[in-house]
Amino acid sequence: MPYPPASHAPTLSRATVPADARAVLTIKLGALRANWATLNRHSGTAECAGVLKADAYGLGLEEIAAALRDEGCKTFFVATLAEARRIRAIDPAATLYVLDGLLPGAAAHYAGFDLRPCLSSLEEIREWAAFSQGRGRKLSAAVHLDTGLSRLGLPPSEVAALAAEPSLLEAFQCALIMSHLACADEPSHPKNASQRALFDTLRASLRPAPASLANSAGVFLGPDYHYDLVRPGIALFGGRAFVGESNPMQWVVELRARILQVREVPEGSSVGYGAAYTCDRPTRIATIACGYADGFLRAISRVDRTAGAVGFVGPHPVPIIGRVSMDLITVDVTGVPADLARRGAWVEVLGSRTTIDDLTDRAGTIGYELLTRLGRRIHRVYVDGA
Repeated sequence: MPYPPASHAPTLSRATVPADARAVLTIKLGALRANWATLNRHSGTAECAGVLKADAYGLGLEEIAAALRDEGCKTFFVATLAEARRIRAIDPAATLYVLDGLLPGAAAHYAGFDLRPCLSSLEEIREWAAFSQGRGRKLSAAVHLDTGLSRLGLPPSEVAALAAEPSLLEAFQCALIMSHLACADEPSHPKNASQRALFDTLRASLRPAPASLANSAGVFLGPDYHYDLVRPGIALFGGRAFVGESNPMQWVVELRARILQVREVPEGSSVGYGAAYTCDRPTRIATIACGYADGFLRAISRVDRTAGAVGFVGPHPVPIIGRVSMDLITVDVTGVPADLARRGAWVEVLGSRTTIDDLTDRAGTIGYELLTRLGRRIHRVYVDGA
């Protein structure tokens, strides 16, 4: 199959990459901002927030939050208190929600940084209400309803109990009523409509407040799912929203690893641990400085009689062969000119030609997992271009 050209790829220059960098993750902030703008258009009249859990999906919380702030994003969702405090340090005006909710006895840590816990139980709501009353002012928080994910959130029985005790919601500012879709990446799944219907029923029993239901995929389910605020995450970074559908997002990251050695091996040679791959012809192999310790999944290994993932040296596709090991990957560079496939040259193993979704489909997992696993020993470069 033909592969798209590499003319878009940022140049890895000595000015931006140190000589001792074994692998480089290039993060294209222009593409990130363009993705948020696309999602913002699709969200219609709803506010478009940004979900930056897990260090902005492993890409650097401060850098990603600053880029989205400059594009116009005003509200962020993170998993932990520590993540919220890091964004607060660079963006005093941002609205920040903590998805972990209210940790027991930690209310002052939220209030002290103007952070909003996503309250997922009556116990949390009672604690936040009491803390707000003790402070003498209505502190803001979100109320998280469980509409069928069975993870975090108030189940319908607790929503009924909350509705029967209206003084609890009167004690603080309920800035958002939210829930989370379980199957939004499958647009025709009946659970999407059933969750939306239950969300409408549950929130109708509570005091009126802005509402939020849509994640990345939910943004593309249409206006019925937008409410007042949408919460895209993986789509910001170029990950696909729908299974089996074309992806309208620009890919934000590119991972390149340096060639450590090139060697010729005869037909019949085995490659890597377990002798799991056997060369069926004389083969030129490049060993590159990336492995599962860097987050590149071992399940992407190629063994005999299987199709492998493909990297690139310039315009030339180079299949991964053998098993991915802790620090190293081997690729077949037989068809690449020797002046390109040489010690010190770069192999693109992740980018717009081999996307993270391509790799994780092969590994039997999802883009979220690989993206958040990319390790800190990979040198990071932030560029403005798309």
